Amino acid sequence: MIKIGICGFGYWGPVLYRNFSANPAFDVVAVADRLPERRERAASIKPHLRVYSDAVEMIDHANLDALAISTPVGTHFHLARHALRKGKHVLVEKPLCERAEQADELIELAKRANLALLVDHVFVFHEAVRMIKRLKDQGGLGELSYFDSLRVNLGIFQSDVNVLWDLAPHDFSIVDHLFGEEPTFLEATGYYHVHPGQPDIVYVTAHYRSRMIAHFNLSWMSPVKVRRVAIGGTKQMILWDDLNSEERVKIYNSGIETGPEEQRILYRIGDIFSPRLPSREALANVVEEFQRAIEGDKKSLIDGDAGRRVVRMLEAAQAALDRRFATLASLNAGADAVSF
Repeated sequence: MIKIGICGFGYWGPVLYRNFSANPAFDVVAVADRLPERRERAASIKPHLRVYSDAVEMIDHANLDALAISTPVGTHFHLARHALRKGKHVLVEKPLCERAEQADELIELAKRANLALLVDHVFVFHEAVRMIKRLKDQGGLGELSYFDSLRVNLGIFQSDVNVLWDLAPHDFSIVDHLFGEEPTFLEATGYYHVHPGQPDIVYVTAHYRSRMIAHFNLSWMSPVKVRRVAIGGTKQMILWDDLNSEERVKIYNSGIETGPEEQRILYRIGDIFSPRLPSREALANVVEEFQRAIEGDKKSLIDGDAGRRVVRMLEAAQAALDRRFATLASLNAGADAVSF
């Protein structure tokens, strides 16, 4: 049995605990959190669970085989590096770290020590994404044109990251998995309305060599929670509404074709199909993937390389945001300045 510790027992830590506890290959033996009320909650769940106020102390003294990290993004790299140096397999909550060079170091450490390093890109194992991936790989979508995502809600405002780093890793990991290519150009805009310098609304557009375009609408300022993705292909189109439990995915046999007469546009409107999807929790699949990686299959859909690609997209989007904010600041400082 794989003895695992969980760093962080706030929002996601208890969900990790539940899924690891449900898998017979794992035994959750320790939890670390700096807040006393969270440690008390963890201790009340399971007798003899070792509880620590310091994650490093847990890594050093809890006799662990593996570690799941669910702490603020700024701590991911240092905790993962320490755990890998101590010979522990590591699963890190998204994103893997703050910079691509940090990801490079973690990947190299894991490789040298023959340890599993995975990122909790949970949507890669979502049943809707799995179905879309199969359809795409079988040619059912045809040539891809666009990926359009709306991921908005009211809060939760984070103290350590902006809305880009909070929400975009989900969509970035999805497009990375589905389409297998990195963008050639990325642009971003947005604004901050609550905390200065911390964007709470962000729009990102990514351009690809394959002529696909991906757009991401991210917000903590929406009155309603929306999780909706539209994917356009030359053969079929998909609407994925993750909050619609009855018809989560709809496949449209619709499209646009060019006619022979003077490039006349033809519109094809066909049937709509909504497949029944398994209801298994995606995180349970992540836990199983972590088990397989620990037991020897180190190449994973959510390994360090995948984590690094997502961090690269986040860095590029943040750089584009910073440039846009600098431009806005310059324009706002001018008298009646207008730029289009």
